[in-house]
Amino acid sequence: MIRSILRLTAFVVIILFVLSIILIYGSLPDVGALKTANPKSTAFIELRKKQASQNNKKLRIRQRWVSFKSIPKLFRQSVRISEDASFYKHEGVDFDELKEAIRRDLEDGRLSRGGSTITQQLAKNLYLSEDKTFVRKIKEYLIARRLEKTLTKYRIYHLYLNVIEFGPGIFGVQAAANYYFRKHVSELSLDEIVRLAAVIPRPLQVNPTRNKGWLKWKANWILKKLKKYNYISDEQFQFNKLVLE
Repeated sequence: MIRSILRLTAFVVIILFVLSIILIYGSLPDVGALKTANPKSTAFIELRKKQASQNNKKLRIRQRWVSFKSIPKLFRQSVRISEDASFYKHEGVDFDELKEAIRRDLEDGRLSRGGSTITQQLAKNLYLSEDKTFVRKIKEYLIARRLEKTLTKYRIYHLYLNVIEFGPGIFGVQAAANYYFRKHVSELSLDEIVRLAAVIPRPLQVNPTRNKGWLKWKANWILKKLKKYNYISDEQFQFNKLVLE
């Protein structure tokens, strides 16, 4: 009797899960327009506006689109090794990193660890929220897969670098370069590049112009990775390591 009840319960749970996936899949956005058109806004930009309004504040949005080629190769390399080293190998989800993220979350008893690829982060920024729920993660996964099937890696990375958050109201690499360093992104120094790349995981908590705490540790970590993969010379590494002190 008990076994029958357990089997029935398991069957019902599976059916409900499958139905939920079907409903979620049916509500996914059409990403086809992103092949040629840049989005006028994103879910995260609208979220930040709403949060500011709820606190009786007006948030100035800074964002300016730039071409992929305008963004220094070292910047692209710094972000990739920091956020998603396997970007050009996976199809939207890094399952090894995902398994590690799930393992840590189960140990902690909450959704805390990242594990998101550049494609998943793009999906979240364009269409979702910052809520750490299983439903949002499922949507993030499905949208990421759709992005990978529809767009080239080049286009995905181009969109990502132009919409990610770098601070209050600051979206995209050009807005960040201009706001923090008064420069066009193509003019950034190596020191400025690793600082901005270091901010990405904590855009509202970390300022790239301050040498302390997380920023100092993360920027040095990225610098070491750049040296490890021979993206920079030993001289560049040593000099910029001193700059970050």
